[in-house]
Amino acid sequence: MSTMFADTILIVFISVCTALLAEGITWVLVYRTDKYKRLKAEVEKQSKKLEKKKETITESAGRQQKKKIERQEEKLKNNNRDLSMVRMKSMFAIGFCFTALMGMFNSIFDGRVVAKLPFTPLSYIQGLSHRNLLGEDFTDCSFIFLYILCTMSIRQNIQKMLGLAPSRAATKQAGGFLGPPPQAAKFS
Repeated sequence: MSTMFADTILIVFISVCTALLAEGITWVLVYRTDKYKRLKAEVEKQSKKLEKKKETITESAGRQQKKKIERQEEKLKNNNRDLSMVRMKSMFAIGFCFTALMGMFNSIFDGRVVAKLPFTPLSYIQGLSHRNLLGEDFTDCSFIFLYILCTMSIRQNIQKMLGLAPSRAATKQAGGFLGPPPQAAKFS
């Protein structure tokens, strides 16, 4: 077994361990608290209620119905904001732990090619994918790039397996950076 393959497997293992650590910290600081459980249940209930209302409303719906939906959307948005604030304290703890771990792992894997990419990354990603590596072969992959990719995908799946990810209804209503925006404009 080559050194590069062993490093790749080790980084995937490190990603799984750090994702489990992050979820453990989040569970201790957030998921088991009564405030989080109450807010999450409220968001779930409001999301489903709002989704049902939006399905039953017609284009010729009265102004009063539209106002009711807008008020519910505003209430849901406020509860989502409160839920995010509850999660914030765990994010600080996780950020602190990951900063310490990243320093240690960067020193271990500094200057080592840990994987070979099957493509040449875009120019603005090359700084990350080829970080601290010698040479001009941009298909060489550094620790940080592989670690970030693994952690992003693994943590999402661990959250789903443990039942800690937000429901689809709540995610759909909340929108977000990559999700569909809320459909409030549909009724204006």
